[in-house]
Amino acid sequence: MEAGMDLLHSSGVEMVQYLQVNYRDSQSWFTFISVAADLRNTFYVFFPIWFHLYEAVGIKLIWVAVIGDWLNLIFKWFLFGHRPYWWVHETTLYTNSSVPTLQQFPLTCETGPGSPSGHAMGSSGVWYVMITAFLTFGLQKKFTGFQKWCLHVLLWGVFCMIQICVCTSRVFLAAHFPHQVFTGVISGVAVAEAFGRINAIYNASLKKYLQITLFLFSFALGFYLLLKMLGVDLLWSVEKAQRWCARAEWVHIDTTPFAGLVRNMGALFGLGLALSSSIYTESCKGKRGQQFSFRFICIVASLITLHLFDLVKPPTQREFLFYFLSFCKSATVPLAAAAFVPFCVSQVVHRQEKKEL
Repeated sequence: MEAGMDLLHSSGVEMVQYLQVNYRDSQSWFTFISVAADLRNTFYVFFPIWFHLYEAVGIKLIWVAVIGDWLNLIFKWFLFGHRPYWWVHETTLYTNSSVPTLQQFPLTCETGPGSPSGHAMGSSGVWYVMITAFLTFGLQKKFTGFQKWCLHVLLWGVFCMIQICVCTSRVFLAAHFPHQVFTGVISGVAVAEAFGRINAIYNASLKKYLQITLFLFSFALGFYLLLKMLGVDLLWSVEKAQRWCARAEWVHIDTTPFAGLVRNMGALFGLGLALSSSIYTESCKGKRGQQFSFRFICIVASLITLHLFDLVKPPTQREFLFYFLSFCKSATVPLAAAAFVPFCVSQVVHRQEKKEL
């Protein structure tokens, strides 16, 4: 078993070296792809756009992103996957003189275990939701059979190209082995496909959101504490990142397993708060909420507001405070996009209409 994993890892390292040597000039492109594939863009960009265009898709995006990333954390804790940038230094496969040289970048030194890739899993799940939504809208048009076939080929071709770019980016940066990004893509698609069959998420009450948020957090925390009592530290990968990262400043607390957990729990809870609020009902469910001009203004205002809000970073000096503020910040994102911004836009439009009268 160990020999097989060594062979898989060593062939993966060769792929990393091949990409870094032959596509060195594409570093900025691969870095951009990794940044774009970060799950936070689902909350700050894709969610506000889709929520105001087609609410059900926006809601599904949050659920797929949150549950997918939570499952990714659990998988990582079970699989104990290494990352290329530290594995080459710790394996006994190489002698001191033959350790492969892997270039590191500011996005390389993520602190969680490597398998499966969170970027690949999140990207495939989120884009699967959006592509299927585009197909659903397209099939409602009066297209011929050939036109529908072309639409399927085009959209799934776009999906495949995006996933190839994301996977290649993660391997180029030495953050993942090829098999880790492949399993990430498959896992993300499976999560998205599963939520395509769960209709209860669209009518869930605030109580249900709270129950699920508490269950997910309690399960992850309980699993961590149980294993710690048994002598297994699930944060073993943080030490390896700190030890083998080329620069200490590239190791960020917001890449730790618990940082992702609290962000996701905050986003899910914030969505529940937004959908159960009276200001959401007043602004998005009324006659004005059906107008495209109103929705478009809400999209633009939400994107600007969330961009400015994202510039505010929680302090990292105290770990517990960082996690608490990260939860609050993440909860505010869907709350602002789905409730506060539409309410403010609605009030401005209402006052403008009064002046015109």
